[in-house]
Amino acid sequence: MSWVLGLSGLYHDSAAVLLHDGRVVAAASEERFSRVKHDAGLPVQATRWCLAHAGITMADVTHVTWYEKPLRKFERMLVSQVANFPRSASAFRRGTFNWLTEKLWVKAAIVKELGVAPARVLFSDHHQSHAASAFYASPYAEAAVLTVDGVGEWATTSLYRGGPGGLELLGEVLFPDSIGLVYSAFTAYLGFQVNDGEYKVMGMAAYGEPRFVDEVRKVLRPREDGAFDVDLSYVSYHWSADQSYTRRLEELLGPARFPGSGFDPTTAEGKRYADIAASVQRVTEDALVAIANVLHARTGLDTLCLAGGVALNSVANRALLTRGPFARLFVQPAAGDAGGAMGAALWTWHEVMGNPRTLDTPVLPGPGLGQAWDDATIGALLTDLRVKHEVLAPDTVAVRAAADIVEGRVLGWVQGRFEWGPRALGHRSILADPRRADMKDRINARIKYRELFRPFAPSVCAGAEGRYFDVPPGGEQLAEWMLLVAPVTTDDFPATTHADGTARLHVVHAAANPLYHALLTEVGRLTGHPVVLNTSFNLKGEPIVSSPVQALATFFRSGLDVLYLGAHRVEQTGSYDG
Repeated sequence: MSWVLGLSGLYHDSAAVLLHDGRVVAAASEERFSRVKHDAGLPVQATRWCLAHAGITMADVTHVTWYEKPLRKFERMLVSQVANFPRSASAFRRGTFNWLTEKLWVKAAIVKELGVAPARVLFSDHHQSHAASAFYASPYAEAAVLTVDGVGEWATTSLYRGGPGGLELLGEVLFPDSIGLVYSAFTAYLGFQVNDGEYKVMGMAAYGEPRFVDEVRKVLRPREDGAFDVDLSYVSYHWSADQSYTRRLEELLGPARFPGSGFDPTTAEGKRYADIAASVQRVTEDALVAIANVLHARTGLDTLCLAGGVALNSVANRALLTRGPFARLFVQPAAGDAGGAMGAALWTWHEVMGNPRTLDTPVLPGPGLGQAWDDATIGALLTDLRVKHEVLAPDTVAVRAAADIVEGRVLGWVQGRFEWGPRALGHRSILADPRRADMKDRINARIKYRELFRPFAPSVCAGAEGRYFDVPPGGEQLAEWMLLVAPVTTDDFPATTHADGTARLHVVHAAANPLYHALLTEVGRLTGHPVVLNTSFNLKGEPIVSSPVQALATFFRSGLDVLYLGAHRVEQTGSYDG
């Protein structure tokens, strides 16, 4: 038996993933323990939990692999900042300090904080980690592999062929030309936080028309060979640590949206922002499809495995399926930097240790790969905190919760192990009735405390999705991880149908999540539709809850009506016996 630990961190979304004989047994982002959203620190708490969950110590771990190579990344920072001196002086001072005091010495930090022997610490290339996370977690013996993000060491986009011999690098695009960084620059231009608000741009895009495509293509410029480059006069991410776009972008498109300001697509200014968001989204999709065409021509394969932060763009994923050349698309649920930890571990298992793939058992057993709490522990906690609660028989939890939903209550739902990746997939979710037209605004305003234009996802029982959603062939796996946007073909679910008539779909299989599937089934029995509104159990600006304590704290600070903690049911009114 062999254990391999993969780690990512020091930029955003740090995580730890533990493999046992090539299969994932534990995976968690550091933010779930630290409660710092997109935590960028060394994933010490996540690592300690992974080891504790497996019942092992660091002495049992064969290799600990970091998801990228610090020296090459430092080289890129130095070359870029020196090339752009003196305007890069501030970023150079700040970056050099961070590198020389922390980031360059990640191996020493791993050895010190985790108690690892130095000889057991390995380093994978950033995009190689992304590629491994996609290909080796997939069920396919051969596949084309595409990784697209902001930037790793130097690469921003990488093309691979995956097969029995491993991952073969076919080509790459280097910094500062970057689809991900351009999308982030427009994220900042539209008033959202970089590395956090990109999905808000996707949501805003649904309210607009892509009438600024020609202008955006002046920034992200397509080439005849299917690649792209960036006009650096419009962006500043290559020399500034504080600003990702220049005044010239505002001269091209008009004034940027002030962060935190309101968004009303019925006004001229709001419509302009929505149209810019739609244009950025369209140009991004076009660039990805063009690269996919090149990769398909190079490999001759019909399956594409996609990774990197851009792979979380569920609208672009649909474009790759419907407009691109591949018949199937696979994306593992933590496609961003957190997933680099899993890729680093899988790269080590297969390409360093030389272990062959076995496709009969899935590498990812399901969405719940994090920490869980048993009913006895939850019950003792509720009693100690003097929280009034009802204890349900396990086989009645789904029935009772479904009745609450149909009666119009909004539920907090904490069941089993928390999810791997940024999506709530029925383990740490807020649930409600999607048939109620007022439910979207109610949850955004009174429960999540976030922008009213933000959409929610529908969860649906596997096998029933075709009744309500247009799922393209080859996108079935994406829908399991909530990584696909699909047109809605019914008027029954106004609370989860976005402004453009689509929804970010979540298809639930009984084998992957039996309790959540049972809840959906019971909702279907009561209403005729096995569909619920599903969104992450957190408040704006906070990570998704992981523990019962965090769930209770969030529950009592929100407008949720009922909380289900395992087999325990807590009502908001009169729930404290003080």
